[in-house]
Amino acid sequence: MANERKKVIIGMSGGVDSAVAAAILKEDGYDVTGLFMRNWEDDGGECTAADDWRDVKAVSDKLGIECYSVDFAKEYADGVFDYFLREYRALRTPNPDVLCNRVVKFGVFRDYCNDLGADYIATGHYCRRDGDRLLRAVDSNKDQSYFLNQVLTEQLENVLFPIGGLTKPQVREKANRLGLSVAQKKDSTGICFIGERKFKQFLKTYIPANAGDIVDTDGKVVGRHDGLMYYTLGQRRGLGIGGVKGESGRWFVLRKDVENNRLVVSCGDESALYSDGLIGSGLNIIGSYDGGDVLRCTAKTRYRQPDFPATLTLLGGGAFRLDFDVPQRAVTQGQYAVIYVGERCLGGGVIESTFRN
Repeated sequence: MANERKKVIIGMSGGVDSAVAAAILKEDGYDVTGLFMRNWEDDGGECTAADDWRDVKAVSDKLGIECYSVDFAKEYADGVFDYFLREYRALRTPNPDVLCNRVVKFGVFRDYCNDLGADYIATGHYCRRDGDRLLRAVDSNKDQSYFLNQVLTEQLENVLFPIGGLTKPQVREKANRLGLSVAQKKDSTGICFIGERKFKQFLKTYIPANAGDIVDTDGKVVGRHDGLMYYTLGQRRGLGIGGVKGESGRWFVLRKDVENNRLVVSCGDESALYSDGLIGSGLNIIGSYDGGDVLRCTAKTRYRQPDFPATLTLLGGGAFRLDFDVPQRAVTQGQYAVIYVGERCLGGGVIESTFRN
């Protein structure tokens, strides 16, 4: 086979996606080794790392490949978790999974594999590569290019995404056909280090809560909040002030009054939640780019959001402006604006502020 003797180390999570990715690589003739990353010190049985490692070993035995476990907990804590806490202390809403890809999965993991003499590294991400460009996955429902928007161009060199051309049902079907024990394993959701715990319970162990008033747009006190860090723009659930206000609809978070430690809520008309554009920082462009300082594109400001048309303007120093063709709801500071040109994920940056025209 053309790939014979080419050494691939694949990050294996214990799930069906990386298991099938490893199987495909072996079928393609690569010399495959699985590497399981421990990125969190389990402080109370909340993470599933032990069970996941057992699943990695079971899959590796079935496929006839070697597998190892490596501890990147310190690197994760320093490069991802500290950022997560800093952002919440600043009352922003971060996305640690995006930074984990850049710092750990395509950072220290990649370096570790290179030191072991790997010709390629691979992951079970749903996305594709075309030269130095990052592309969406064939399965639009599972596409994970959003979470790779901060990965550097050089970090994607010699990276393989074996399942990027498959749909999730095809992946599960292949796992069943191969007799893999994880074929029907439920997909992991949420943030690893929080696990099954309630978010508030987890966060208050690291950041002291500062309770205050919930007020409507007239300044009338309608309830109490547990701490502004626990709430996000547009949130409806978990406010503790009832679901309906007369005929006007449900309460939602309108903004955070940081100076007075008040959570401002409203009912009915959501027009104040909409913005016409945003200013961002830390724009990371993946691959070659010759689109100039102004580019027509589509974008997302959260993962499960359909693309919307926009105009990207580069402001220098990683700063950028994104003007939306149609106003967007609840664009949130600290999240990522991710830029697309057709099937290509151009990259993305952190949302710093929004504006109305």
